[in-house]
Amino acid sequence: MASSTLLDDPSSPMSPMVADSSDAERRLREAEDRLREAIEELQRRQRRAAACGSPQQPPCHHASDESCVANAIGNLCQSFLLSYGVRVGIGILLRAFKLLRGQSYSSLLDLKQLVSEKDLIVREEACRVGLLFGGFTGSYHALRCLLLKLRKKETPLNVVIAGSVAGLSILALDDSNRRRTLALYLLARLAQSAYNSAKSKNKFPIWGSHLRHGDTLLFSLACAQVMYAFVMRPESLPKSYQDFIQKTGPVSKPVYKAVRDCCRGLPVDIASLSAFLSERSNSNIVKLEKFPAIIPCSVIHPDTSSCLAHNAKAASATFRKTFPLYFSLTFVPFVVLRLQKFLSSPARTCWLAVKGAVRSTSFLSAFVGIFQGVICLHRKVATKDHKLVYWIAGGISALSVLIEKKARRGELALYVLPRAGDSLWYILVNRHLLPNIKNAEVFLFCLCMGGIMYYLEHEPETMAPFLRGLIRRFLASRISNPSPPPNRNASYNYLQTLDVKNMSNSKENDKAETKASPSAKYNLESIPGL
Repeated sequence: MASSTLLDDPSSPMSPMVADSSDAERRLREAEDRLREAIEELQRRQRRAAACGSPQQPPCHHASDESCVANAIGNLCQSFLLSYGVRVGIGILLRAFKLLRGQSYSSLLDLKQLVSEKDLIVREEACRVGLLFGGFTGSYHALRCLLLKLRKKETPLNVVIAGSVAGLSILALDDSNRRRTLALYLLARLAQSAYNSAKSKNKFPIWGSHLRHGDTLLFSLACAQVMYAFVMRPESLPKSYQDFIQKTGPVSKPVYKAVRDCCRGLPVDIASLSAFLSERSNSNIVKLEKFPAIIPCSVIHPDTSSCLAHNAKAASATFRKTFPLYFSLTFVPFVVLRLQKFLSSPARTCWLAVKGAVRSTSFLSAFVGIFQGVICLHRKVATKDHKLVYWIAGGISALSVLIEKKARRGELALYVLPRAGDSLWYILVNRHLLPNIKNAEVFLFCLCMGGIMYYLEHEPETMAPFLRGLIRRFLASRISNPSPPPNRNASYNYLQTLDVKNMSNSKENDKAETKASPSAKYNLESIPGL
């Protein structure tokens, strides 16, 4: 009673405070009503404008305070510098391993020997790689904004068109073989995404989709074609890929040529083969024939008479030769693409890079040893050579991929598959079974990039995590991590907030309303869109 009397008494000091609070609450509600009416009027005008055929243009995906041109140029420069740095970093690390192999430890501190253009010829290639990634990123962002302004709406077609046109950046690479290999690689990735999308929607069953080692099977088929092409049709493989296989394996070029001529029934070049054998100090005297039925093991590995010792030596030599390459491919991208993570734990990063490099090098060493073992085994049980032996040997040796992690096997399969497709494409065109279309690889690359960008924007879960993360890293924009597009504007959200607030307030009793302060009930900063 005393407190009630105190509040009712005009002379009481509490009465002006209550009156001011009620007055502020009344003015705030009047302001909300006027704001509601203004927003409703704005929405009516927008609906009338849309009915008249002038729809409101949706906002671009970049920051509102940044122009479309500035966004495109910024992404172009960022992607160019990132890809350029990765390529140069790999080249410098490989150069350092080369100096270490020559026991020139002091030269690591000499920048003239470490990064000189005479020994480190990566500037042009790094620039071309940078133009490829930077050109695609910048043009893709620019085209997305342009299509949004022209079509007045955001649809999957915008993504496909922008990705396809931006794919013309592949012309930064001057080698058509590299362009074709990259286009076929993206075709395999696009097929993977389409397959995963269809599988998630139960569109159609595919044989082998539930196999536990389906990736290993795919890798074996691709390696079978690649190794067959390397022995029988080396011209169908890119020159750089031929050199890599040749340097990794223990068999010399004259021996491969003799094997190829023997399988085709052509005369063997005895002069070059004799010159090769004469250079081997431990080689046994071998009687060479012009039309042999099979090239014996004594010619394939003249340094040792034991096939088992030869295979073990080939595996260990492969490990020593390829470990620097795999370490560079593992360490440099991890540091450049995940710099913050590397700076937080550099020791762990180095350990993971060494561990991954050892595992990958062991896989490749086992591949070489098994391939040579199958070839030697065939010569122990057969008296005539056949070209399919090398196809089978490639498929069997590919089982060494089981050494790698499960996730890595699929990546390797999709890496080798374009090489196999490239070789098969060349052979079919050479036999006039497919037409030879000029710049067909550019057209294929553009189509694949359009499809890849569609899956990245609308079905990212269908893409391989590695490829999805790589493209998002180079795109370097919020569009690569899209949030669900807002179907309503800010004014609609604000009206919905007010309706919810009014409903909740009507359910509260008067006592709770009296105890709550106006600033707590009407916090304008918490209302979306205001």
